[in-house]
Amino acid sequence: MFEDDLKEYQLFISHNGEGDEEYLTFIRKLIEAPDFQWQDHGLPGENSKDELQQQIEPADVVIILTGLYSKHHDLICDQVDIARKLNKSIVLIRPYGLEEVPSELEEIAVDVVGWNRVCIVKTIQESR
Repeated sequence: MFEDDLKEYQLFISHNGEGDEEYLTFIRKLIEAPDFQWQDHGLPGENSKDELQQQIEPADVVIILTGLYSKHHDLICDQVDIARKLNKSIVLIRPYGLEEVPSELEEIAVDVVGWNRVCIVKTIQESR
């Protein structure tokens, strides 16, 4: 096994609260990925900016589910602003079933990826 195979990736996955289908679908993709260890530091729920910063600080990569952007614009903007302030790599996940991502987010992302599990894992591994 290679050393990267053993690494546990520290992630912050954007969220708006428990039960969001797009968030749950993304988590299932990561769970199904073989030989990929990860931990999500995001805690769904009502989070202050200070709480979000504490969740984002230990992350290697910040994952933004862009499908949440229009419905939870302010929350996602707070998450992105904190990630940028902390110099975290930002990876965008396209809205489920769509190709377009908000251009203002695309400009600051290290990569944009769809919902293919292999592509997601590879992008995370290359973004840290």
